Amino acid sequence: MRVLAEVHQLDGYPVNWPDQPREWLSRGPLLGSWVAELEGRLAGHVSLSQGGEGGLAPMLWSERNGATTRGMTAVVSRLFVAPQARGHRIGALLIGQAVEEARCRGLHPVLDVVASDTAATALYERLGWELMAMVEQQWSPHQTVAIRCYAAPS
Repeated sequence: MRVLAEVHQLDGYPVNWPDQPREWLSRGPLLGSWVAELEGRLAGHVSLSQGGEGGLAPMLWSERNGATTRGMTAVVSRLFVAPQARGHRIGALLIGQAVEEARCRGLHPVLDVVASDTAATALYERLGWELMAMVEQQWSPHQTVAIRCYAAPS
């Protein structure tokens, strides 16, 4: 939780600090979660969950690919890298692990990211992820957030 708090303080991720950060990291139908270490210290985290109803990126990918079920996707989420561990390709390695797991399960990786997270969007685009759409989501009566939806390269 310490590393996540550092990332939140520096980068504003997650946008809204969760009431229960531990549960936030493990929420949803998880297919797996991975951490990276650098010099014996926690350096990053990523999760992979089954794409399902209500997910924007799974819905967009399914519509684009003529899939009759959204269960053909896996959502990469909860990616963060400790500030002191940046510059070591840890984010790319974590994404690679999640993508590999999704593909082993016959699922196509997708993700959503807030548009204001320019470092994350730059990483995804550098790795060849395809921007499917940019939309605004109403997260609360007083909070509208621009979201970028990506699909992993085929």
